[in-house]
Amino acid sequence: MSDETVTAAFLIIGNEILSGRTKDKNLGFLAEKLTETGIRLSEVRVVRDEEGEIVSAARALSEAYTYVFTSGGIGPTHDDITCASIAAAFNKPVIRNPEAMRRMAVHYETIGREFNEARKKMAETPEGATLIDNVVSVAPGFIIGNVHVMAGVPSVFQAMVLELLPILKHGTKMKSRSVSCTIGEGTVAAPLGAIQDRFPDVEIGSYPYYRAGGFGTTLVARGTDEAALEEVADAIRQMIREFGGEPFDARPEDSGETENAG
Repeated sequence: MSDETVTAAFLIIGNEILSGRTKDKNLGFLAEKLTETGIRLSEVRVVRDEEGEIVSAARALSEAYTYVFTSGGIGPTHDDITCASIAAAFNKPVIRNPEAMRRMAVHYETIGREFNEARKKMAETPEGATLIDNVVSVAPGFIIGNVHVMAGVPSVFQAMVLELLPILKHGTKMKSRSVSCTIGEGTVAAPLGAIQDRFPDVEIGSYPYYRAGGFGTTLVARGTDEAALEEVADAIRQMIREFGGEPFDARPEDSGETENAG
C-alpha cells in the first residue's frame, strides 16, 4: 500500500442525467470501489452533451486530480460525442481503433448482427488511447492520459470499473469511527467544531437521524491515522457525556455512510 494521496474526479456526461429522465446509478458504485483502494473521490461534475463543456471539464479535472473517470456518451448515436470531445481535450484525432474494430467485428458476427456504421462508431478512440475491456457487451471504453472513459449503462460501467481497479495506483485507505447519541446536531455543533480544530487531519461529519422513538446525531470521523481517529472518537464521547448524553455505536443507517440526512 502506498502512503501517497491518490485523488480522483468523476465526470458524468449526458443531457438525460440533467433532465432527470435518467437517474445516475454509477456514482455510488465508483465511490465505494475507489474508497476500497485508497483513492479519494474529490469532485463530481455533471455536464451536457456539448463538446465545449466536456472539453473544459475534462481538461480542468485532468490537471487537478490523479485520475478522472467519465460515464456516458460513447454509444452509436449522433448525440454520443464523448469520444470526440475527450480527443479534442487532449488535442488528438479520433481514429477507429484497430483492436476495438477486431473485437467488435468478431462479436457481431458471432451474434449474427450487422457490424454497421453506427456500431463502428463505438470502436472509435482518440489516437494513442488504451482500451478498457467490456466483458458485458464488448464495445470498449478507453484511457487517454489520466482520463478513463466508460459507458453510462450501469452494468457496463461497473464491469469496466472492475477491469480498471487492478491497474490503478492505490493510496492510503481512509478509515472511520462512528459515534451516535440522542442529542441534537445543533447542540453539539460548536464543541464539535472545536474538536475539528484540534484534529485538522481528521474529517469529522455530523449526520442527524430520525427513527421511531426520537432523533439524534451520528458523528463520523474519517482519516488515515488510527491513533488520531481513536483520539477524536474519545473526544466526541466525552463531549456527549458533558451534555448529559451517553454515546453508543452507530447503526449503519445512522452513520451517514449511506445517506446524508442533512
